[in-house]
Amino acid sequence: MESEDGRIIKPPMEDVTSGRVFKPDTRFYYKQWFGAIMTAGFLWLIAVGLLILGDFIHVMETEPADGWGTFFAIFFDVLPILSFWYAISLVFWLLPLMIGIYFYTRNIEYSVISKSGTVMPEIYVKKGLVNITRKHVPFRTITNISSRAGPIDRLFSIGTVEIQTAGFSGGPSGQGGPEEKLEGITFFEEVRDFILQELRKFRDPYVVGTEVVHQREDPVPRLSDSLDDEMLITLREIRSVLERIDQKLDKEEK
Repeated sequence: MESEDGRIIKPPMEDVTSGRVFKPDTRFYYKQWFGAIMTAGFLWLIAVGLLILGDFIHVMETEPADGWGTFFAIFFDVLPILSFWYAISLVFWLLPLMIGIYFYTRNIEYSVISKSGTVMPEIYVKKGLVNITRKHVPFRTITNISSRAGPIDRLFSIGTVEIQTAGFSGGPSGQGGPEEKLEGITFFEEVRDFILQELRKFRDPYVVGTEVVHQREDPVPRLSDSLDDEMLITLREIRSVLERIDQKLDKEEK
């Protein structure tokens, strides 16, 4: 989201449910509407294609002698009826879909900056219309950041920032894919670069080989009773037990 003077407004995170967060641009639901209309047009072409095929088979089976005349007569008789009922069906599925797209898109929220202007240790994403999901993706779990802008995205001058994490790199079905996406953003490249800059402060793997690494303060303080520390302690204990078993087996063999 941009202010009147063109500056990017950094979204707050301290009170994320009531604070100012940035949302997808209005062009994002224009893109979704465009996709829904294209889908409706594609289904219409399928219906017309089925009409042509059925008409042709019917004429070839009943009146092959006067094939083309009968074919066009049936086609232009049935086409207005098909068009009328297809238009009626659009009222029941396309119109509610477009309304749902609008409200769903308006309910999306993103945030990476706190109200005080400091970087939060996580990326916040809120999505959903009926079932609302609020996801917090910690910086320490992020393995890859990328931006994407397909042909339709470029048509509407928007893009997507894709976030991959270590625990989600394989996807729910074993296929690769981002854990979370910041979609419909006009300044998506700036958001990508900002997150990448914070990741470079946080961990060395995000630094290129020719870049000098300077010691920086960790933006995410490690808590002594955090789940990561507990897992690390448990793994060390398991390793210690295995080493003792190894040593005992070596002694018995000797």
